[in-house]
Amino acid sequence: MDLSLSAEQELLRATVREFARERIAPVITGFLEREEFPLEIVRDLGKLGMLGIPFPEAWGGGGGGMATFVVCLEELARVSPSVAAIVFAHSSPATLISLFGSDRQKQQWLVPLASGRILGAIGLTEPSGGSDAAALRTRATPEGEGWVLSGGKTFITNTGTPLSGLIVAAAATEDTERDRLSSFIIPEGTPGYVTGRKLNKIGWRAAETREVSFQDCHLDELALLGRRGEGLRQMLTAVTYGRICVAALAVGLATACYELARGYAGDRIAFGRPVAANQGIAFKLVDMAVSIEAARLLMHKAAALCDAGRPFRIEASMAKLFATEAAFEAARQAIQIHGAYGVSLEYPVSWLLGEAKVLEIIEGTSEVQRMLLSRLLQISD
Repeated sequence: MDLSLSAEQELLRATVREFARERIAPVITGFLEREEFPLEIVRDLGKLGMLGIPFPEAWGGGGGGMATFVVCLEELARVSPSVAAIVFAHSSPATLISLFGSDRQKQQWLVPLASGRILGAIGLTEPSGGSDAAALRTRATPEGEGWVLSGGKTFITNTGTPLSGLIVAAAATEDTERDRLSSFIIPEGTPGYVTGRKLNKIGWRAAETREVSFQDCHLDELALLGRRGEGLRQMLTAVTYGRICVAALAVGLATACYELARGYAGDRIAFGRPVAANQGIAFKLVDMAVSIEAARLLMHKAAALCDAGRPFRIEASMAKLFATEAAFEAARQAIQIHGAYGVSLEYPVSWLLGEAKVLEIIEGTSEVQRMLLSRLLQISD
């Protein structure tokens, strides 16, 4: 399997890197401090086509697939995991509509999502739990040709922004456990769809994350995504795709940690020489570099299998698990190398530990990944 980047992907990497360096890096700390959504940055990403990279050209996307999308996410996360998170979170509902939507739904919703005219959100996690997706309490009741949706979701990213256009949410439509969930497209402004309080987080501080509720939210028949009872399979598919994306964010974040720590260790003089000359520091940097390369290879393998239409569930879970734990360790060691400056908010490295911890949690915690892999690898049942 050839995991090298094509000429087009290398060009994309250079383009995103330049955009991140010139448009994001000079201002992102202010957005993090204010916990403010970077509206104009996201609009510009949409104009550049970054929000539609993995989706078919026929529906307004770039046709690049997952292998190209992770290149974009990695480069964004090197400068701002929060901005990368906005792009990733947007891709989840667009992926659902791309994979399971009718042509009419794709024309109505995937086209503006892929072009960046609107942002999408995905609604799976509820206050009562997140990992047990089959136990959701939000319910959709048939009414005439449509549905009435009641319930609530939490930790929903990309809601409440000037660009927010829709949420794809899972709701119970059946009493049987296996086929009880269905997915629904709910546009912003639908009566009964209420955006709730903003959540304060240790990471993704520039990404808007809120609670939402559905208060007798009336939907027409076109809101149902795919067929009734297929919601659990659809959502788990989106999560599997999302794990590759989270791995890309983790690789980018870990790379930022390595670059910041290496630069500081080379410049910081202690006892007459750079601290990087001490094996205790040098070995930390070597371990970071090895882990980053391994995580990147796992990520690209999962992305290549995804694009080839081959099974990639195991590889996506492995990439997510390894990359996010590597990113958290890289953030921890980068702060350690910086010493007292590492805990000063004036230094970019100080923000990255919280960002890394978010990545270990979303799309299934490390514990969930190990439980899933133990089953997929037939280690346990």
